[in-house]
Amino acid sequence: MDAAVAFASARNPSPTRFSSSYASPSSRVPQRFCVCRPWRGRERERRLRALRPQSQVRPPGATSADASHHDVVVVGAGIVGLTIARHLLLHTPLSVAVVDAAVPCSGATGAGQGYIWMSHRTPGSDMWELAARSKQLWEELAAEVDGQGGGGAREKLGWMRTGSLLVGRTSEELATLEERTKVLSEAGIHAEFLSASSLHALEPALSVGKDGGAMFLPQDCQIDAFQAVSLIEKTNNSYSSEGRYMEIYNDPAMSLVRSEVTGTVEAVQTSRNTLYGRKAIVIASGAWTRSLLHSFLEPALTLDIPVKPRKGHLLVVENFDKVKLNHALMDVGYVDHQVAKSNHTHMASKSSEDEHGALSISMTATVDAKGNLVLGSSREFKGFSREVDKYVVKCIWERAGEFFPALKNVPLDIDHNTQIRIGHRPYMPDGKPVIGFIPDLPNVLIATGHEGNGLTMALGTAEMVTDMILGNPGKVDCSPFSIKHRFS
Repeated sequence: MDAAVAFASARNPSPTRFSSSYASPSSRVPQRFCVCRPWRGRERERRLRALRPQSQVRPPGATSADASHHDVVVVGAGIVGLTIARHLLLHTPLSVAVVDAAVPCSGATGAGQGYIWMSHRTPGSDMWELAARSKQLWEELAAEVDGQGGGGAREKLGWMRTGSLLVGRTSEELATLEERTKVLSEAGIHAEFLSASSLHALEPALSVGKDGGAMFLPQDCQIDAFQAVSLIEKTNNSYSSEGRYMEIYNDPAMSLVRSEVTGTVEAVQTSRNTLYGRKAIVIASGAWTRSLLHSFLEPALTLDIPVKPRKGHLLVVENFDKVKLNHALMDVGYVDHQVAKSNHTHMASKSSEDEHGALSISMTATVDAKGNLVLGSSREFKGFSREVDKYVVKCIWERAGEFFPALKNVPLDIDHNTQIRIGHRPYMPDGKPVIGFIPDLPNVLIATGHEGNGLTMALGTAEMVTDMILGNPGKVDCSPFSIKHRFS
């Protein structure tokens, strides 16, 4: 029997709803952002459809069963939500449903560069253990996929052990990199400090001047988000025949449903479905989580999780032979940005960057699995704006030209062989994700706020959420990410 039919045959208790509707822009009109021109949009849609089992996607307007019953309902089909479903299916006997207002890779997941890196992280920080554990899980998944043949992890995940180069151009930045190399090495990470001449031997196209250099982590990797999501969806859908998995896309969550008897939250009401979750409901809706919670929670509740959208642009240049890269790169300013964020202690206060929507540009450069040059990256607060800002794209190109002289004499034509990826990273003022149960709603969890770390930390987050649902001790301390005592 089809999973959707099997679930729909269950009894539908009389629900009591206690919120209005989820009014985020992406809920009302599912959109995809990634490109400048219509044919690019069609190409993105083609790739999404080619990677996804079509029988599992509900198009807008399609009729479906009114109610279905599951152990866990996950709201959000980004990399975090899908990997939570995967971990539950692989490691527990629980049944899972995933629902989203759009489709996977429509948001931040599909707009990133695919870094699985440790080079810009700080040993001993709140994020360190989660990042290290998650990278270990990605390594194990890649090894498992390689063992299955059929193109291996390169073909199915876009997995490439490119190594990472964190580069600097001044004596001050060089001192920072030298110290960082020492700290990471002491933490058990294979890290090497490279002088300007040694760096040039690895990356001839890169110029950092005589005072520059780099830190090199040969074990860092990158993946392709589309391929990774496709593999995860294939794994999840393999449990559909057992009646353990269902995914519903293009169907926005509208409200939570309380039991008339106990008053506890027991379901998610979408525009066309009521999804009951016997054990837990997980909100993993990225930058839209705050809006979603405002519509979900009663007005009397004061919980306000200050996750907000942080818009980013990436520039993908196809068939570009002016710059040859052997490794993935990032300038040391990216680390400074991360450290500055993590020093914020007052969650309610706004930084000057919040107030003025300041634009931040850091040089990042990779070559993706198809051989395209991917340049970034920008960060700014522009709400949920999806418009391509040509000024930001120009800044990214010019910033890259400071490190790659070959770009300086190449005019940028974003309407020719280019793709602009736009995503909204779920930003938290203290730089840490929110992972945990909502106080007074013991069966409702949140997993959001990873900003640019969602892909890297997805598998570790999924493991953590699964342990929370089961009441098991976690492999990573979850207290830095909890909701209790962190927000008003």
